[in-house]
Amino acid sequence: MRRSPFHRALLYPSLLSGALALASGHVVAATAWVSNEKDNSISLIDMQTLQVTETLPVGQRPRGLLLSHDNTLLYICASDSDRVQVMDVATRKIIKELPSGKDPEQFALHPNDRWLYVSNEDDALVTVIDTQTDKVLGQIDVGIEPEGMAVSPDGKWAVNTSETTNMLHWIDTSTQTLADSTPVDQRPRFVEFSQDGSRLWASAEIGGTVTILDVASRQVLKTLNFQIKGVHPDKVQPVGIKLSADGKYAFVALGPANHVAVVDAKTYEVLDYLLVGRRVWQLAFTPDQSQLLATNGVSGDVSVIDAKNLKVLKSVKVGRYPWGVVVTP
Repeated sequence: MRRSPFHRALLYPSLLSGALALASGHVVAATAWVSNEKDNSISLIDMQTLQVTETLPVGQRPRGLLLSHDNTLLYICASDSDRVQVMDVATRKIIKELPSGKDPEQFALHPNDRWLYVSNEDDALVTVIDTQTDKVLGQIDVGIEPEGMAVSPDGKWAVNTSETTNMLHWIDTSTQTLADSTPVDQRPRFVEFSQDGSRLWASAEIGGTVTILDVASRQVLKTLNFQIKGVHPDKVQPVGIKLSADGKYAFVALGPANHVAVVDAKTYEVLDYLLVGRRVWQLAFTPDQSQLLATNGVSGDVSVIDAKNLKVLKSVKVGRYPWGVVVTP
C-alpha cells in the first residue's frame, strides 16, 4: 500500500524508536518520571518509545523524587512550596502533602516504607516524617545546607550531606539522633549505599571527588578523582551516583563536565566517561537495570544509556531544568 506523506510522518518516529530498541538489544517496558525544576512539572517518558507521554503540574521547584517500595506512590520534593507532595502513580493525582519542613531538596525512605528522612536546606535540619500518620517524628540538627540523604539497606543508618559544613552526618534511626559526622571534600551533594550496605559512596561537587566509606567503621576507604580529556578540572562536579545491583559498576553524574563516569565498583578504577547533555545531575536505573537515565539540567533533556554496553542511546527532551528521575515498571 502506498503511504501518504502524512502517514509516513506518523510512522517514522515509531520506526526510529523501534530501531533504537533493537540497537540496544533490549526493549524496556517502563515509565520514567522526571521533575522539571523551572516548569513546576513532571514529565513522563515511555521507555519503549522514548517519548514524553504526559506532563503533570506539581508544586513549586520540584527536585528530589522517590517511590514507595511497591511503586504505587511517588514522593516529590516541592522545594519552594515547602512541602513533600505524594502522588498516586495509577491516577497521576496528588493525594496529600507532608509537613516536610522548609525547602526540602532530597529525601530517603526507610526500609520499613514508612519513615521519610528529608533534608531541609535552609534550616540545617533533617525532618523525619511518618508517612502513614503524616506526623513529624523528629527534627535533627545537622550541618549547614543539608542536601543528600540515604538510608542503609538494614535501616540502621540515615546519612545526610551538608554542603557548607563538608560533612556526612550519621543518624541512628533507632533513636532519631545524630551519632557521628565524617568530614569529606567540598560541597557533598549525594550519598548512595551499596546493596549489601557495607559501603557508602558520597559525591563532592566542588571537591570534584567521590569518597567511598566503610559503613561499619564510618572511615574513608578511597577518594576518586576524575580527569576528562578536553574538560577543565573546574567543570568536573560530581553529583548523582548509582550503583548497579550486581556490584559491577558505579555511575557518577559529573555536572557541567557533561559526562557520566563509569567506575569499577570493586577496584574503584574509572573505566570510561559517557558524553551526555549539559549539566548532568541525577541518575536512575530502569527496573531491570538494562538502562540508566541521566537528567541534564541546562540542555533540558534526559540521556538514555545502555547500562550493559556503556553506550548513550538517545536524548529525550523534557521540561526546563530536569532535576530528579525515577522509573516505574
